[in-house]
Amino acid sequence: MKKVSYPILLVFITVLVFGILACKHELLFDPGPEIPPTPATNACSPDTSYYINDVKPIIISNCAMAGCHDNITAADGIRLTTYNYIMSTVRAGDASRSKLYKSIIKTNDERMPPAPMPALTAAQKLLIKKWIDQGAKNNYCVGRCDSTVFTFAGAIKPLMDNKCVGCHNPSNLGGNIDLSAYTGIKTVALNGKLLGSIKQQAGYSPMPPGGNKLSDCEITQVTKWITNGTLNN
Repeated sequence: MKKVSYPILLVFITVLVFGILACKHELLFDPGPEIPPTPATNACSPDTSYYINDVKPIIISNCAMAGCHDNITAADGIRLTTYNYIMSTVRAGDASRSKLYKSIIKTNDERMPPAPMPALTAAQKLLIKKWIDQGAKNNYCVGRCDSTVFTFAGAIKPLMDNKCVGCHNPSNLGGNIDLSAYTGIKTVALNGKLLGSIKQQAGYSPMPPGGNKLSDCEITQVTKWITNGTLNN
């Protein structure tokens, strides 16, 4: 047998080690073709958490962003940009055994979103837990939004938390705008930037980005809140 020289062996081992390290953040999971959502139900049940209505906006805003789990960064080999990718971190029917849920409820430096980003709210965590425990379906419904509700606490703050705060918080000031609290939201409401952006009018950056425009009902809620004095109610 031909003896392998030490320098050649060393080079081989070095290449192998660097190859392994380089693959550390590559996504090993192949999600396959995207699963289309199930047909919408006629009305939303208050006892059901829906992927399209409730869960997807939270994950897109708080997790699937540049530097975290978008398609380019894919931190730790994880993408959370589509239903199929999200399902790679979920055990349908059991939130307690799902990587996604276990990550968002951690309180140490391993929690997601990571500090100094704000942690998900208790309401957001509950929606994700309920969705997983109910089977993690690719579902949605019609009528979750109620345009007659337009108080800050009842409509505006939850809307900002679920669809805007991930990109507009003290640790990630997209456009130098903070939408994590009343004062910042009121500021952009009064100067016209909030409505201009969510209506995606010319001269304003369309928000939320990526073709995830708010529904007509949600835009109506924001409009009514502003028209009625941007109260902290």
